[in-house]
Amino acid sequence: MKLLVRRLVLWIMSALLLATLVPSSARADNPIVQTIYTADPAPLVHNGRVYLYTGHDEDGSTYFTMRDWRVFSSTDMANWTDHGSPMSLATFTWADANAWAGHVIPRNGRFYWYVPVRNRATGGMAIGVAVGDSPTGPFRDALGRPLVENGEIDPHAFIDDNGQAYLYWGNPRLWYVRLNTDMTSFSGSPTQIPLTAAGFGARSGNASRPTLYEEGPWIFKRNGLYYTVFAAECCSEFIAYSTAPSATGPWTYRGTIMPRQGSSFTNHAGILDYAGGSYFFYHNGALPGGGGYTRSVAMEKFTYNADGTIPTITMTTAGPPQVGTLNPFVRQEAETIAWAQGVETEPSSEGGMNVGFIENGDHIKVKGVAFGNGASSFTARVASGTSGGRIEVRLGSATGTLVGTCTVPGTGGWQNWTTVTCPVSGATGTRDLYLRFAGGSGYLLNLNWWQFSASGGSGGELLTNGTMENGTTGWTASGGTLSSATPAYAGSSSLLTSGRTAAWNGPNQNVTAQLTNGKSYTTSVWVRSQSGTPSAKATLALTANGTTNYLQLTPAQTVNTGGWTLLTGTATVSWTGTLTNASFYVETAAGTDGLYIDDASFQ
Repeated sequence: MKLLVRRLVLWIMSALLLATLVPSSARADNPIVQTIYTADPAPLVHNGRVYLYTGHDEDGSTYFTMRDWRVFSSTDMANWTDHGSPMSLATFTWADANAWAGHVIPRNGRFYWYVPVRNRATGGMAIGVAVGDSPTGPFRDALGRPLVENGEIDPHAFIDDNGQAYLYWGNPRLWYVRLNTDMTSFSGSPTQIPLTAAGFGARSGNASRPTLYEEGPWIFKRNGLYYTVFAAECCSEFIAYSTAPSATGPWTYRGTIMPRQGSSFTNHAGILDYAGGSYFFYHNGALPGGGGYTRSVAMEKFTYNADGTIPTITMTTAGPPQVGTLNPFVRQEAETIAWAQGVETEPSSEGGMNVGFIENGDHIKVKGVAFGNGASSFTARVASGTSGGRIEVRLGSATGTLVGTCTVPGTGGWQNWTTVTCPVSGATGTRDLYLRFAGGSGYLLNLNWWQFSASGGSGGELLTNGTMENGTTGWTASGGTLSSATPAYAGSSSLLTSGRTAAWNGPNQNVTAQLTNGKSYTTSVWVRSQSGTPSAKATLALTANGTTNYLQLTPAQTVNTGGWTLLTGTATVSWTGTLTNASFYVETAAGTDGLYIDDASFQ
């Protein structure tokens, strides 16, 4: 349902202040979410994708007014997909306030989210734990009561190399317990970590808090050394860290990572490695209307010093460089965004989220879109409860080169979806894509997803019914039984191959007539397991002169029942002699688990 009140003040300010906030819209990718205020980042790498869990500061807050948690994800560290809110205070029936800084960790095929909330019965702060079968949820209360309660906040979970899991938390003190393998109970009693000047730095002028440690512990291990990163010396906080030879200490203070800066008097850090780089997540008050209670998550890429120490990191508006590019020739969610101006997101009736509350002049930026030899058309899934509007397809900036315009009609409702397509000319190479919205006054349209079609010179899409929205049309089963099914990655249906009796059994499509010898093709397909955790891959079987060769199109990745995994890769197709058959299919490296696939592309 559409919200009744739009954040008018926020985006009026945004229009006036953006030019001073960032050097240029083409360079501005920090903070990484602009549609809401976010805080307390907790990043996680899972199945080749970064998931970012955040808190949510309500608009106009004058305190830490937070009622739910949010999830975003990215494969390129530039374009982030909004997965909405899979958990709120209502998840915990025993809690009545304070959806504050939490942390998610996977184990046993599930995802455990530890959060600080106020216990209604005692009035004190407690740590709850929720569990989900997917990194994007939904999450449910695992216990129906607090896991631990001593009036302190900011939990962080860590699993050591020997399998022992720990939960750390604390403000003003620092605690840990040894979690059992179920991740929802612990052995022994909470242990207080000594906060000494040698371990956590000396603070002056505050007898009750003699060390720099304030809150927000983030613990990890690298090259045999344990790190704890924490918010130091409120207020205004900076980010500092200590190291130790074990998960329980003794800790040695190492210094400042991010000095005091920005318009938020708190900060909260998370660190991870992804795609060969190291990334530092934090929050500030850099968005229009931002401040100490209306914060926004940002991130920077960094390199450890040769001795393992962490360099000083400063806040930027540019953010880190993009990892790879984005493929415009497969369906992309509208809520996958590098920068947004004037829009918001909301749950979609077709699943996931959609971009909404769109007015004249609003836009979204998608960074590093690889058009290759060119695109011929642009397709969008849209709805409008008014008379609609226009989507201007632009390159380079919101006022950059106009390569196409799609007219969106009124559809009779904000969730009454239809698909529109318009021609595109001049979209080549790798460019930043801007979708600028135009029309009359008031709200114009909602946008659920978009996709380009490739020009003839770049080959175009080879698969029929790659979205799986037309049942099993175009597909056969190379063993097992093929059926249209749910869950779907996007839209209303996926394709399920059940009853597999061999690893090579899977959904199959003949592409013999479409292939060009010596040409490179890009594959993209979302896969989910019906049961188990098989390793899946996309393969092309090429038969020429009576001999069949198998070309692996994507690296194999482990897929599970709890969520969708993207298989993607680029491979060059070649054969000798006369090609008599070419079959595209998805298989597993071993095992016969049932497989769902959705949004498959081969072009």
